[in-house]
Amino acid sequence: MKTLLLSTSKHLLIAVVYGTLGVCITALGFGVWFLNSRPDLDIWHTTDLQHRFIRQSEVRDFAGYLALEEALKQEIQTRIYAKTAGLDSPVNRYVKGSLSAPSHWSQDWNWSYEWPNAAADYGVLLLHGMSDSPYALSNLAKDLKGNAHVLGLRLPGHGTLPSGLVRLQWQDMSAAVALAIRHLKSGLGERPLYIVGFSTGAALALHHELERIGAGETPDSQAMVFLSPAIGLAPVARGAYWQARLGEWLGLEKLAWNALGSEYDPFKYVSFAVNAGDMVYQLAEENQRQLQSLTPGQKALLPTLLTFQSMADDTVSSRAVVESLYLNLNESRHQLVLYDVNRSPINQRLTQRDPRLELEPLYRSPQMKARVGVVQNRTLDDGSHPHAVEFTPVAPRGEAIILAQSWPMNVYSLSHVALPFSQSDSLYGQGVAPHKDRIQIGAAASRGERGIFAVSADEMLRQKWNPFYEFQLSVIKDLFDTQHAKEVEPTP
Repeated sequence: MKTLLLSTSKHLLIAVVYGTLGVCITALGFGVWFLNSRPDLDIWHTTDLQHRFIRQSEVRDFAGYLALEEALKQEIQTRIYAKTAGLDSPVNRYVKGSLSAPSHWSQDWNWSYEWPNAAADYGVLLLHGMSDSPYALSNLAKDLKGNAHVLGLRLPGHGTLPSGLVRLQWQDMSAAVALAIRHLKSGLGERPLYIVGFSTGAALALHHELERIGAGETPDSQAMVFLSPAIGLAPVARGAYWQARLGEWLGLEKLAWNALGSEYDPFKYVSFAVNAGDMVYQLAEENQRQLQSLTPGQKALLPTLLTFQSMADDTVSSRAVVESLYLNLNESRHQLVLYDVNRSPINQRLTQRDPRLELEPLYRSPQMKARVGVVQNRTLDDGSHPHAVEFTPVAPRGEAIILAQSWPMNVYSLSHVALPFSQSDSLYGQGVAPHKDRIQIGAAASRGERGIFAVSADEMLRQKWNPFYEFQLSVIKDLFDTQHAKEVEPTP
């Protein structure tokens, strides 16, 4: 009987193993078929630009980086625009004259720009996010240029073709950031440098300063402002690496892409390479490793951090911003501003997942040393409008500040991409008259039957601008002015 049981168990185990293996192979095969059944790749997905910057490039300064950008412009003209001249595509950024052609704007924001200011109190370096362009922080650039020497950096692989992200490494972007910082500091002299980073740009700024501190050097900046920073991502981002490798092994180029779509946005890629997500994951992991290795004395050398983060963020982890970054900062000079969701009575009834339930125990924790404030609805017992908003300091507790701005009636939360843009932004905002010759993505949330527009409904309905941009700008300016005042204080 014992022999029979052992034999039966053995055969059952073999059957389970083979059955599981068969299911896995079938699922893998179906996944490969599904990913490869997407539309064919276009030349902006497959063209490998010869003048792209990598950290091994023979570029030693920012002037050389700009010269390489000029070569890239010419290369795109001859290898892309010359071949798309006959295409009939009204919303393709790579077709001249289309609604999405960057030439419709007074400045092509796909490229680095620098606005010197002889009377500047300080310098500001602006670092955009993954798949974006310098346009992502153009609103802040315009609002800060009165007091600042502004440099908006185009990160390598961006502003050109989506294919630029297929083989890029985060170290290439980091090398470009170092060139831009060295250039800015050489022109500023003793004046302070501030860095504003959006998403991946924030992670690159943090990495730059962590590297310097870890090497025993002083930070290059006096303060850093982070918008929706990529401090942590879901592990699935790293797992996507194997999708790209599988595509290489099988010779299936489409597997290198998470998303393939119409390139209707003049200053941001719609198609998203698998490698792009993997890069951000690797960079976030490296930052965590470096941050955890710092001694208390080294942490005290970090530039002052000011972060704005929406509690509802489908791209990066809001929890990681609070838990992995701010709970590791031991000084009250750092500040975190969280944007709550719109808690109007009807929204409360429709909400299936409340992000504050996960975050509130963290930012109210006794271990939180940084200052934390929440932009949230005012209490309704004072007769205020259900969309009225206040800024409430919660760590430490303080008196709420009533904001002039309120939640728009049809907006239930901010999004990852909304924070850098004001309502009046000409591409992503709603507060400007439509331009008949160019796309206005922020005003494109038209209602009708699905499957008609080239832009997906999910993308059209994602919040693109920040109703509290003016409040955010005032907090940033206060930080910069305060830091500048400290720099010019006479020594007693």
